[in-house]
Amino acid sequence: MVVITRIFAVFSLSAAISCSSDSASTPDAGTMDTSSDATSTAEVGAVACTVFFGRPTAKTGLTEDQCKPACDCGGRSFEAAEFDAARLERMAALQWANPASELASDPYGEPAPPVSGVCGILVDGASYTTASYASTAEAEAAGAVVSHSGLCGVCSSLQDLAVYATNIDLTTPVRQCGILGITQGEEANLQCLLDLGFTKPCAQVWYYNTVHTRTECQEPCIRLLNAPYQNADGTLNECLLCDEEKSGPVFKAIAGRTRRNSGLASALCRPCEEVLPLSHDY
Repeated sequence: MVVITRIFAVFSLSAAISCSSDSASTPDAGTMDTSSDATSTAEVGAVACTVFFGRPTAKTGLTEDQCKPACDCGGRSFEAAEFDAARLERMAALQWANPASELASDPYGEPAPPVSGVCGILVDGASYTTASYASTAEAEAAGAVVSHSGLCGVCSSLQDLAVYATNIDLTTPVRQCGILGITQGEEANLQCLLDLGFTKPCAQVWYYNTVHTRTECQEPCIRLLNAPYQNADGTLNECLLCDEEKSGPVFKAIAGRTRRNSGLASALCRPCEEVLPLSHDY
């Protein structure tokens, strides 16, 4: 019984933080944005921002004075895009003309491919296509709206964007999916993720990220099962940091979209320097 309880605890928390890189890196899930469009304090010649970007909840561990859905420091000033009913309805009405293929195998069996660049959305009437570009300037020259930094991946759709944008903290529902995975298996876990609104390929990479984090981060994730996501100084707790370092790179490369590289404010607060501000006007 003790062994089963320990496995359950790891799986539940791993599911909750999948793509915390998010998350993922992803998260939510991914690692720090390394695309050519990322702006660092070194580039603007300013001190690092002292307020983080996000929407803290009781589980975050930071106050609203420490983390806000806006940044105004280091030569950068922006606010998180808001997704009202009209915007979400518009996005839902658009059909993905070149949808991602389902994953044929666990992507964690291979090294993470490069992610430099941006993913753009090209709207054509009632449909849209996703396309990768070397830079924001190249995407805009092609008539595309930049949707996230890094190359397009299996979570780059507007449907997956809507799931990220409307769930400040995916911890609880993804944890419930992880519980189903333990008791009923992989298909139940995937169906649970699909029920959250994810496309099938995106749900798959979330699932594989969860399994990988469970394997790589068992000890700190058991120990910090009920700990705040972040320490008082804003750094991630050891479990989330392990997820970000061990699972984040592959998640970000395969998923494409994470909340951070889409400029979305979530319960995981991030340094302003790591966020690419986007309007999401499609």
